[in-house]
Formats: sequence, structure tokens, C-alpha cells
Amino acid sequence: MFISNSVKETIAAGRTYGEQARRGDVFALRGDLGAGKTQFVKGFVAGLGSKADVTSPTFVLLHEYGGGRVPVYHFDFYRVENRDALLRLGFDDYVFGDGVSLIEWADRYGDLIPSHATWLSFEVGDENTRLINEEAPR
Repeated sequence: MFISNSVKETIAAGRTYGEQARRGDVFALRGDLGAGKTQFVKGFVAGLGSKADVTSPTFVLLHEYGGGRVPVYHFDFYRVENRDALLRLGFDDYVFGDGVSLIEWADRYGDLIPSHATWLSFEVGDENTRLINEEAPR
């Protein structure tokens, strides 16, 4: 478990994961609103060497970020109404494609997440503290 005491530390944790990420990796992120998922993704994208401006894809379902070692596919399942919407988007083509996928609210459609995914949970400790835990494979 990693305990982050600031947004800066949450971004740094993401950067560490991004520096180690490889083509085909999938990261399934779960946690409440404001738990630090998008801040983590900001650091992750930077850790891959991209200078992309990372924002939450809540209203568009997917952002693609280039400019790093590999492309990043940043999903947000929060507003997805059903699994068919993800399949129409070509979800499988992304998670089994040439980049790295990060999926916020992944537990909403956990059955679509590949078995090789790394699951990370994000919890709010207090106003500044976030708990980031790598979970056992599902």
C-alpha cells in the first residue's frame, strides 16, 4: 500500500507505474470520486514520456494520449450505461492493442477487464491523504 499525502505524491506514484509500463499493460482503477485516479493517470502518462494534458474522460468515455513510449488509452466507465456501449467503442481492440490502457471505475464492468490487468484501489484517507493499493489479480 502506498500512502499519498498530496496531489503531487499521487502524481509521482503514477509516474513510477508509467516508467515501468509496457505495451499491452492494462491498469484497472477503482475508487470513489476524488480518490486520486485521474491525478495518478496524469503522472502515469508523464512517466511514459508524454507531455499530454490529461483530463478525466468522464463525458467522452475515452482519451488517447500519444507522444510517449507507447500510446495511452484512458477510459472512464463512470457514465457507461451498458457493456454494449464499450463493445461498440472497440474496447477489446484497445486493451489488446499496441498501447497501455488505464480504466477508471473498472469495477463497473469488471467482467470485461482482461485477466492480466493490474487492479489498483484508491481510497480517501482525509482531505489530503490517499491510499493506493495494488490488489491481488482477479
